[in-house]
Amino acid sequence: MTARKAHLDTLAISLLLACCLFWGLQQVLIKATLSELPPMFQASLRLIGATALLGLWCVWRGVPLFRRDGTLAAGLLAGVLFGAEFACIYLGLQYTTASRLTVFLYTSPFWVALLVPLWVRSERLRGLQWAGLLCAFVAVAFALREGFGAGQANTARGDLLALAAGMLWGLTTVVIRASSLARISAEKLLFYQLAVSALAFPGLSLALGEVWVWQFSAFAITSLALQTAIGAFASYLAWMWMLGRYPATKISVFVFFTPLFALLFGALWLHESVTPSLLAALAMVALGIVLVNRKGAASPD
Repeated sequence: MTARKAHLDTLAISLLLACCLFWGLQQVLIKATLSELPPMFQASLRLIGATALLGLWCVWRGVPLFRRDGTLAAGLLAGVLFGAEFACIYLGLQYTTASRLTVFLYTSPFWVALLVPLWVRSERLRGLQWAGLLCAFVAVAFALREGFGAGQANTARGDLLALAAGMLWGLTTVVIRASSLARISAEKLLFYQLAVSALAFPGLSLALGEVWVWQFSAFAITSLALQTAIGAFASYLAWMWMLGRYPATKISVFVFFTPLFALLFGALWLHESVTPSLLAALAMVALGIVLVNRKGAASPD
């Protein structure tokens, strides 16, 4: 069994920043592709493709996926939570903007920080770390404060779906850290989640009456390729690998960077201005991450 580390090292920080950078772009890609591909159909193609890539990776690396190890029940639960999260994301993007959805989605660290310490004593946060977590979240809310006053029914529906997705992501992390899933390979952990979702989403798409369009533009093909190969395969495999080796509460706080990256990509893509409030929010997020990851701040076992 690989020894868990108490603090984030350079490798973990680099991987986290790379993942957050792409995840900020990913929501914009999904939103932009909705004009060509309906949400559940788009998600189905992505998840099926990522499951196939993961299967090929495991064959190449010799990673066993179907060996009995007592993790089936927890794995199926994680898969259901993961699939429900993605359903909320793709459906929510029909009603709200990518940036608004992202800020609500990335409330997941609060659920992690609240629930993981109930089962994993070593990950309990102290006062200063809670202050850092709050600082990071306030920074995101501050950066997007102009949009919170919208009273349109569709926007509110999208926001609620995004908030539900954030809760489901947090619960998935809790299930992983508090069960036998924390001891299996990152590949098998991700396989549970992708495979369950890939099986469920085509049926959900048909149940919602979506039209399956098989003539894709170059942009749609590129978007699906990036969502599949980098988003659902490489970045999530790296995330699962880190969950098995580093404190969940500390790596989860990094996801607060993603809504800010989403705003930056929105500015580049949609020519939106980068305001002083966004720059101030970036500084506050950095401060929050430093506080949460202070060595010696965690409660002892």
